[in-house]
This record gives sequence, structure tokens and C-alpha cells, in this order.
Amino acid sequence: MLAAEIKKTGSLSEPARPSTSSWKSIVEPVEPFLHAVNEQLVQQAREFDPQIVPYAEHALNNAGKHLRPTLVALAAGCFGRPTESHVRAAVIVEMVHLATLVHDDVMDEASIRRGSPTISAKWGNEIAVLFGDCLFAQALKLAASFPTPEVCRAVALATNTVCSGEILQTQQRRIFPAARKDYFRVIEMKTGELFTLSCDLAAFLSEAKPAQRAALREFGSAVGTAYQVYDDCVDLFGSEVEAGKSLGTDLAKGKLTWPVLLAWERATPADRSTLENLILDWQPGNFAPVKGLLAQYDTFAPSVAAIKTHLEQARRALSAVPDSSGREGLLHLLEFIAQQTDNLAV
Repeated sequence: MLAAEIKKTGSLSEPARPSTSSWKSIVEPVEPFLHAVNEQLVQQAREFDPQIVPYAEHALNNAGKHLRPTLVALAAGCFGRPTESHVRAAVIVEMVHLATLVHDDVMDEASIRRGSPTISAKWGNEIAVLFGDCLFAQALKLAASFPTPEVCRAVALATNTVCSGEILQTQQRRIFPAARKDYFRVIEMKTGELFTLSCDLAAFLSEAKPAQRAALREFGSAVGTAYQVYDDCVDLFGSEVEAGKSLGTDLAKGKLTWPVLLAWERATPADRSTLENLILDWQPGNFAPVKGLLAQYDTFAPSVAAIKTHLEQARRALSAVPDSSGREGLLHLLEFIAQQTDNLAV
């Protein structure tokens, strides 16, 4: 995940702009906002039944770098200073995100997340599923505390979309034609949607003009899609040290990501059959021959091109947003993802 990559610092191809080269330089201006988000998340954890609090605290302790709350802060910064309402919105989005991670770990049979046992590994699948449901419900409860139903409606719709995307991806495991047809639609739903929600709520709460709100929604969707394609590439082309996780996990679960789908599309009938069989009857030793087919059919360059295309779409969307520190931060985020993508080739 990019959350692991953001531990790195380095130089861009344009050394005159070093401030764009690290995650720290992006989040430093919004650190007070993120601190407030963390405090409210802790408070939300304490509002659960006392016997459920340990699950909530465990989930929060493994919450990562708060990329989505950072998006809320930066998008709000396009129109002025973020407010307490923006903090609350960021908390809502982060709880929905945590709920999806808890459920993902159950479906993927994951035992470790960010170096700690998953809730399912520590307390069992039944507890994990039910706690994920509690997180969804708590997020909607907090969304309903706004004086307008618009926030609750947006959060409910986004949650529905994310879960629907997960269902579609699960249906399409190991089914190449369906996954090839719907790949970008699925990742826009399961990953891009919460990026979109983050930017959209920030714009709405800042009373942005409709065109500006639409532009930030487009930005969120495009950068979220780029983020997911990048993460898919890390699972195949990255290193375990840099990624902070085992590679090939998507293949082990039958998830067909863009590089694999490109290889399947370009392959001869014989190689296509080989690729299908390697994934249908997955063994750890199959990773090397799959990577060989990815290299044979030159899937890295077009996968990088897909990331850059969506980053450019996000950049164009920001042309409708006022010049501001928030807009500059969002542009730096795009450059940072592009830099990390380029680092995959090193």
C-alpha cells in the first residue's frame, strides 16, 4: 500500500521542488487537523459498549497514515481553514474505511495488518464481521449528527458503493473476461469512492460552488483509482521490504489486477491458458512463472501509464479549484504518487 510507501523520502526528477518528495511535507501543514481527527476517533472508540472497546482501540492503533482524512483537510483548505465539521467528516470517512479493512481481513484470511494481528486473527471471524458492522453503524450515527441530512445521505451512498464494489470483485475472482471488463469500474467503487467522499464532504461543508464540488469529486475518484492501480502494481512489481507486506497476495486470493489482466489479454492462447491455470490452482511457487508472463508481455509500462493517466485527470480537475494552500497540497500529493510509481522501476 501507499501507506507503507509514505514512510520513504527521496528526490523527485525535479530537484528544485524538494518539498513534494516526502509524505511528511504533504501532511505537515495539516498536522493539527489530523491530531484532532485522532482525538475524535479515540472518543468514538470509547462510545462503544465497554466489552467492545478493545476491538475499537485495536483497529484504531492499526489505522495507518490517515490518507483520507488528509484529503478532507487539503480539500477543505482549498476554500479556507478547515473547521470542526471537517474534522467530524474525516472521522466518519476513516471509520467507514476501517470497517472495510476489518471485513477485508476476514475475506482474505489475513492474519497481520501493519505488523499487528488482525481483529479476525486475534478474536475470530464472527467478532470481526460484527465489529465491522458496528463501525459502519457508528459512522452513520455520527453522520446523522449534522444538521443537514446531506452528509448522512452521502456517507450511506458511498458505503453502499464500496460494499457493492467488493461484492463485484469477489464475484469476479479468477474469472478473467468479467474482471477485464469491469476492472476500473470495480476499483472506482471499492477504493475511489471513499477518496471521492472525502473531497466531496470537504467541499460541501466549505459551501463550495457546485462546479468546484464536482471538480473535487472528480479529483477524488481519479486519484483513488490511481492509488489502487499503484497498489496492485506494488503487489506484483514491488519489493517486500519497500511494500511492508508479502507480495503476490492478490494472486493468492484470485484477485485479477490490471497487470495480470493485460498479460492475459495480450497472451497467445497457450500462454493465456497457462496463466489461467497458474491462478486457478494457486501455489506459492506459481508467483515466479506469473511474473515471467507479465514481463514477457510487457505489462509494467502500460500499468504505469494507467496510473499516470488517472493522475493527470485528477490534475486537470483541480483547474476549477481556487489557488490555495489546499490546492497546492493536493497537487503535491499527485506528484508524490507519481514519484512512488516511478520508484517501482528502480
